[in-house]
Amino acid sequence: MIQRYSRPEMAEIWTDGNRFRKMLDIEILACEAFAEQGLIPKETVKTIREKAVIDVRRINEIESKTRHDVVAFLKSISENIGEEAKYFHFGLTSSDILDTALSVMMAEAMDILIKGAEEFMAALKEKALKYKKTPMIGRSHGMHAEPVSFGLKMALFYKEMERNLKRMRGARDTIAAGKVSGSVGTFANVDPFVEDYVCERLGLKPAGVSSQVLQRDRHAHYMGVIALCGATLEKIAVEIRGLQRTEIGEVQEFFSSGQTGSSSMPHKKNPIICERITGLARVLRGNAASAMENVALWHERDISHSSVERIIIPDSTILLDYMLDKAKTLISSLIVNEKRMLENIGATGGLIYSQRLLLEFIKKGATRMEAYDTVQDLALKAQQQGRGFKEFVLSSGKVREYLSDGEIEDCFRIEYHLRHIDAIFRRIGL
Repeated sequence: MIQRYSRPEMAEIWTDGNRFRKMLDIEILACEAFAEQGLIPKETVKTIREKAVIDVRRINEIESKTRHDVVAFLKSISENIGEEAKYFHFGLTSSDILDTALSVMMAEAMDILIKGAEEFMAALKEKALKYKKTPMIGRSHGMHAEPVSFGLKMALFYKEMERNLKRMRGARDTIAAGKVSGSVGTFANVDPFVEDYVCERLGLKPAGVSSQVLQRDRHAHYMGVIALCGATLEKIAVEIRGLQRTEIGEVQEFFSSGQTGSSSMPHKKNPIICERITGLARVLRGNAASAMENVALWHERDISHSSVERIIIPDSTILLDYMLDKAKTLISSLIVNEKRMLENIGATGGLIYSQRLLLEFIKKGATRMEAYDTVQDLALKAQQQGRGFKEFVLSSGKVREYLSDGEIEDCFRIEYHLRHIDAIFRRIGL
């Protein structure tokens, strides 16, 4: 289902045609390296390059009999090359081709994901700067705590995505490794020069040491980074879902003309994109767990990892690409209800300023426990009677022993809580 929504450049990476083209590139480069060593005629390389043709239908037809995709690939190519085919796949093993091709494709996929992350960060940055000083209530345990700004919330998400971006670049670097070392990684039938030659021209690093396969800690790291980025997107989606709840109503997903929210309740406007992102993040985590299971293979290798990777790696890269695109649209078109944010700040009748009052008490000479007990008693009375907190504070003889009317009024200023927002933005480069 998600394949239908994936952007063309990501979907193309995981087609059979692209995979076979990458495999052919590696085979030809290996032939070039052997020719450089004088092990096969240089004219043979030219013939192979000219005659080798990818025919996905024919490869699949052969594989239906051989039950081996690389053998089917080699047989199909060899049918067109002729006698020179004896030098094709010379000294190599299947994983030399499969793992190196997979590394190229995973690096290409990560390049797309990095671009998507950067575009999403740009949307977060725009919202962070626009609403830098827009006050809203901060919540802990889901309860009103103290004022924050909506821009600060966006800046927090921006900075987390910046860390994800750094991890994504690191994951790309880790996976951009190739392996052309033969059947059990000893270079018995293929000189290390070939691995160096092939990898350099593919933009990869030589693995240096490997078994029959590239070690799967690389792939697990890659998949873990994807899952972690997905978790950040989920975190943002969950926050927006919470703020869109009817009784809060501070933000809302864009609701287009003609869109419907419910088959039975015409009034509904549901956070469906946020919920979709939340659900897909679970798939990414499951796939990352499967990648962890692939790290431990028997001896020099088995192929228990192969069937898993054919599902989880394309799916996770396609999913995250989709999620980043949806998250960018979500943030760019997000409806922000500043009026409701202000209304909600006042919902507790000023109780959110209790800490400021407590600290001013202490500054004036009260002990912490004396100040705390006094402020808490006033706060609880205000809650119980449904009256403004400031009213109780101004009428308290205990408070008046320490604070003047002006000092009390100053404790209830929202600007106090936002006075360091500019400094925070400077610290994180916004």
